Amino acid sequence: MMRVLRLLRVNDWARRRRALGGTLLLVLTYQAGEGNARGQSGSTLPHSLREEFSRGVAAQKAGRLEEAEKVFLEVLERGGKAAFVYNNLGIVYQMRREHDKAVAQFREAIRLQPDYAAPRILLGASLLAQGKLQEATRQLERGVRLEPREPLARLQLVRAYEMSGNDRGVIEQYRALLESSPDNPEYLYQLGYAYLRFAASCHRQIDALSPGSARLHQTVAENFQLQGHLDLAARAYQRAAEMDPTLPEVHFSLAMIYLEQGKPAEAMAEVEKELAIVPYSAAALSLREKLKAGGPSRQ
Repeated sequence: MMRVLRLLRVNDWARRRRALGGTLLLVLTYQAGEGNARGQSGSTLPHSLREEFSRGVAAQKAGRLEEAEKVFLEVLERGGKAAFVYNNLGIVYQMRREHDKAVAQFREAIRLQPDYAAPRILLGASLLAQGKLQEATRQLERGVRLEPREPLARLQLVRAYEMSGNDRGVIEQYRALLESSPDNPEYLYQLGYAYLRFAASCHRQIDALSPGSARLHQTVAENFQLQGHLDLAARAYQRAAEMDPTLPEVHFSLAMIYLEQGKPAEAMAEVEKELAIVPYSAAALSLREKLKAGGPSRQ
């Protein structure tokens, strides 16, 4: 079983995600900083400050962060105390990794405009950088509720759930992402990986609750079978069947292995055992008919 868990713990993607974390954040900040001098609820800057604010946004997008900071501070000092101005100033600080300053700006943006999703998502990202996982998760969950179609918000929430070990939450977010982008191969891969990690967690719990149980031997067998080690898989399935003769699927899996090994008589015996446990198993009934008809074997 420990070999299975070691295989399931292979997480090259987790290391790759950590490496990509900064890039993801920059993409998100740039997206949140787009636009003109109009907030999501329709609040606008005084006409005299709109050009100044746009100049700050241009400087921010060009990476001239000191210039952008100065412009946004001037806009605020001259009465342009709009949520999106605080949000953009927070972005500047976040891009400089000055997360304490960024958090203060995002909080003010949220206070002025509670339904503004961008500062909540960005606040969550800065809180994650500060190690404040619980509050970051709350803010990101609220951001996702406000902007359920924004994929970067969900990806930030995935980061929070991964850090807290919430595999169910990760699965939920990738399923939602796939609903909006069903042909996205990265989302498909990540959802499969999330299910794999969740399965490993379940197996560890089974091992803690019932060490050496039939299900654990079945898990070992399934892993060997996936790797093509059929003899090892068969022995593990046999051990599972010895420990719990009424466990469904074990005899059927053995039958499939024997069929692949060119042992139709042994396969038929296991099919009959499976049908004794699950009389109406469509898969087992189909395999029995195939064997009776002299299905293909490797002999």
